[in-house]
Amino acid sequence: MKVAVIGGGINGVMTAWAFARRGDCVDLFEKGRLMSATSRSSTKMLHGGLRYLEHGHLGLVREALQERSWWIGQAPQLVNPLELLIPICRNGERAKWLVGAGIRLYDLLATGSGFPRGRWYSTDEVVERFPGLKRDQLLGAYGYWDARMDDYQLGLWAAERARESGARLHELTAVLKVDPATGEVSTDGSSDCYDRIVNVAGPWAETLLATSGVTSAYRLDLIRGSHIVVPGKREQGCVLQAPGEKRILFVLPHGENTLLGTTEVSQADPDHCAPSNEEIDYLIANYNRCFSRGMSRQDIISSFAGIRPIVASKSDFSSASRESVIERQGRLINVFGGKWTTSRALAAAVVVKSQH
Repeated sequence: MKVAVIGGGINGVMTAWAFARRGDCVDLFEKGRLMSATSRSSTKMLHGGLRYLEHGHLGLVREALQERSWWIGQAPQLVNPLELLIPICRNGERAKWLVGAGIRLYDLLATGSGFPRGRWYSTDEVVERFPGLKRDQLLGAYGYWDARMDDYQLGLWAAERARESGARLHELTAVLKVDPATGEVSTDGSSDCYDRIVNVAGPWAETLLATSGVTSAYRLDLIRGSHIVVPGKREQGCVLQAPGEKRILFVLPHGENTLLGTTEVSQADPDHCAPSNEEIDYLIANYNRCFSRGMSRQDIISSFAGIRPIVASKSDFSSASRESVIERQGRLINVFGGKWTTSRALAAAVVVKSQH
């Protein structure tokens, strides 16, 4: 089968690899460079999504936890287990028992993954492990395990595996339009026909459909997540609970520095994505609320932002989900949403959809 994959982020790369492993003839088209947009702007975590448990997404979390183990088994030089602490404070947003129950369920869903189980740390143990954390109101912390990664290098590693399997990866090649009926893919100055076209362009998936005159039953809500890098080497991660809201913020090791993120802000244009002043102030304020040695804008080494395409049905805009959706229209397969950690599983599902 001749397959065109549109999008060179992690979901596109893994999809191309999955088809190539099957022996299909695969062309991947990326308008820029591989792994240089959304997939390079993550929080650098391969995780199950602990907070998704609050919304009942047990299947998504279970799948992600198992996929997390696959990544660390395949590329241990680029993926490492990381313990994260969730400080529990008096009058916090989540009660101690609730966080503890979530950790136990997380560990249960991760059974067989080889990761250590979570545990409770006293106030003294928390401050020793995470120096600078304010002691006042601190009851202790729950620790749990996930994995950190170099998202860019790990994506390039996967791209090389796809090439080795026979996929042809075309960078700096924008797809202008597609035809679900004939399988035609048009780029600047050329076109070719394919048995299957996989639109896995992430935040740009809807744009491709619009320029092709193709309608869909789904729409995307584009959410910007911003991060800042500040001085200070850390050995563990920390999950801060933002006051007055259910959001969480990560304080993570980042080489010799610390990565702080992320935000959730609506983004209209996927081509122009950068942290706003308000987001940077938000991250700084929440960090300073929890740590005795505060930071200011002058401490920021770098900042970046990425876009998460969240799926919503056009008939029910309130049904936005972290789950991915695969939609078949003739020879065209649209992929909406998707997580870094579960990109391999999503690619396998796309291959199955292509056979129906």
